[in-house]
Amino acid sequence: MTPEHAARLASLVQGRTAAALGTLHAGAPFVSMVPYAVLPDGTAFVIHVSRLAAHTKDMLADPRVSLLVMQAEGEGVAAQALARVSVQGEAAEMAKGSGPERACRNCYLARFPEAEPLTDFGDFSFFAIRPVQARFVAGFAQAMSVTGETLARLLARP
Repeated sequence: MTPEHAARLASLVQGRTAAALGTLHAGAPFVSMVPYAVLPDGTAFVIHVSRLAAHTKDMLADPRVSLLVMQAEGEGVAAQALARVSVQGEAAEMAKGSGPERACRNCYLARFPEAEPLTDFGDFSFFAIRPVQARFVAGFAQAMSVTGETLARLLARP
């Protein structure tokens, strides 16, 4: 991956606020939308979800998930050339009141301060999605795979 591609990947993930979340729902693919934040060290995507949601139940049953973050449409780019990254990872619910849960909460609320009232709802919890690998498509004929460790390094903020 070139330094330009690395910068573009980081900019894409840090610049967008919502991702498509793919889970396994009764053995079949299921996709929903989730707002996300990224831990400062880049090691996990943080989502805040309700136990009432199908995707939460799915993650509790099978932690294997995928996230798709995509460049916004309407930027003068053909749909097939939109930059996107598909992240395969494992989701883990953060134990309420734990150090990891506080870190996820702080990270998420720094990005979405308006979500703070939802953190008091008993059915909501934070999940950390740790990337295993990712596939970045920067445009036509510009696709590359990276490990979860490489992705974390690219997303880490000083």
